[in-house]
Amino acid sequence: MAYIMVDIESDGPIPGDYSMICFGAVVVEEGLNKTFYGQLKPISEKFVPEALAVSGFTREQTMDFDDPKTVMEKFGNWIQQVAKDRPVFISDNNGFDWMFICWYFHHFTGSNPFGHSSYNLGSLYKGIVKDTFKNFKHLRQTAHTHHPVDDAKGNAEALLTIKKEFGLKIKF
Repeated sequence: MAYIMVDIESDGPIPGDYSMICFGAVVVEEGLNKTFYGQLKPISEKFVPEALAVSGFTREQTMDFDDPKTVMEKFGNWIQQVAKDRPVFISDNNGFDWMFICWYFHHFTGSNPFGHSSYNLGSLYKGIVKDTFKNFKHLRQTAHTHHPVDDAKGNAEALLTIKKEFGLKIKF
């Protein structure tokens, strides 16, 4: 299995009514050198200015981003290239990130290469340390900048550290 850490930025709380502005992905393996980054043109007139501000882009800038169908097709092709077998979606907040990636894949390409499952890094860590109040974020090395590739890398670094420190039987 190929674990692929994903992070997205959006201009609102849900896909369809609002837009995924950009996303990043990294294959979880030593070196973290297999990455993907996509910027997507908005699919809706609606947006929440505070949500969009997190991405660092203005609405005007996002209007020049790439066609979502093209970006999702490229992402699907990238996943096929980097995942020798089944790709596994994992993120810090899979309830949010997964919702957008899954919706965009199904809406723009007709299927999701990740299937119907996703994993949550925070929940994994809480289970390993047996404390629902513990947070993994101190294990990141790359700064959390809200650039989705940086954030995905930081989370992937944390997962690699968790695997090493706790002797997890995760095959990357």
